[in-house]
Amino acid sequence: MKKLFIAWLSLLLYGCTTFPQAVKPTTGGQPSPTEIYIVSHGWHTGIIAPAHDVNTVLPQLKKQFAQETQWYEIGWGDKGFYQSQEITIALTLQAMFWSSGAVMHIVAFSGQPERYFAGSEIKSLLLHTNQRNSLMRYLGRSFARDAEGNLIPLKQGIYGDSQFYAANGRYGILNTCNKWTAKGLESAGLTINP
Repeated sequence: MKKLFIAWLSLLLYGCTTFPQAVKPTTGGQPSPTEIYIVSHGWHTGIIAPAHDVNTVLPQLKKQFAQETQWYEIGWGDKGFYQSQEITIALTLQAMFWSSGAVMHIVAFSGQPERYFAGSEIKSLLLHTNQRNSLMRYLGRSFARDAEGNLIPLKQGIYGDSQFYAANGRYGILNTCNKWTAKGLESAGLTINP
């Protein structure tokens, strides 16, 4: 029984150490008016960033979404749970303990993020150039790619103009979307206080 518990605990902790890892933030740089947002939909968090910045590390998104897109909301989560139309207890337990992989969810939109996500909690943050560049590297590394380096599209997204893509990392009870978002902020050199 003790060996089974140790094996289970090891597997659980392994999920906390897998990609996507935070990137080392670049320090210095001049303040700039680059605004990002953190959005909380209750159980799920995501990062909202200017489309033109995200497109520098994920140029394929320019082909997927409308040219006039101003913002992307980017989220990371369990492949089965996040893409499901119906949430069940079994699906929740599977995501927490036996994840089938991770996915990225991109929502393209224009206009003010506070209005687009009026029913969600949203926080604005200003980043200087180096912070923004570090965050963009982190976002780019979160996406899995095929042998040619292309993003791997999956299902259509769950709301708005959106799409799921294959992601790096392993989702688990200790490695959730909230931790992914926190790693993004860490990559930008920002501190997180619970």
